[in-house]
Amino acid sequence: MLLKTYSNLEFEVGTDEAGRGCLAGPVTAAAILITPTLENDLINDSKKLSIHSRNNLRSFIESHSNLFSIAHVSETVIDEINILNASIKAMHLAISQLSFKPDFIIVDGNKFKPYDSIPHQTIVKGDSKYLSIAAASILAKTYRDEYMLRLHEEFPMYGWDKNMGYPTKKHREAILEYGPCKYHRKSFKLLPEQLRLDI
Repeated sequence: MLLKTYSNLEFEVGTDEAGRGCLAGPVTAAAILITPTLENDLINDSKKLSIHSRNNLRSFIESHSNLFSIAHVSETVIDEINILNASIKAMHLAISQLSFKPDFIIVDGNKFKPYDSIPHQTIVKGDSKYLSIAAASILAKTYRDEYMLRLHEEFPMYGWDKNMGYPTKKHREAILEYGPCKYHRKSFKLLPEQLRLDI
């Protein structure tokens, strides 16, 4: 069972993001408050779960809580402010959309900027230690995957229904063949040096 809280404050929110390492699409963040109805020993770091388990747990979270929020930050903004700042921006946006003001924020990873003078703590591998960060990782991953499936319908040649925008061999081969599209992150190295494109 993951730990419920870091601070023992009543309104401690966990936040995490998905999609930092992708070549296309947004970075997506979630923020969530864990309530007793969500205390479930199946909730874990989204990277350790199958697609089926993640989707089932998303349904469980959504049916047992409305104290969460999701935010996407587009590839255009990622290119403007860089992926680290865009990831933090997505987490700030998710927190800002909650229906209450948190007492404390716990963040997966080791980089964050203060939000609205609320105290926070960064936690390396927090998504495998704290229930709220793990739940946020599940929500961020499943909502981002859903978003990428919609983009896949517009640009099916890149295989985003399978790779979700990550730099797989098939994705890079498609970039080489078709060039990048409007959803690709132009500030990222889309192809290895020996296969560079002029964009």
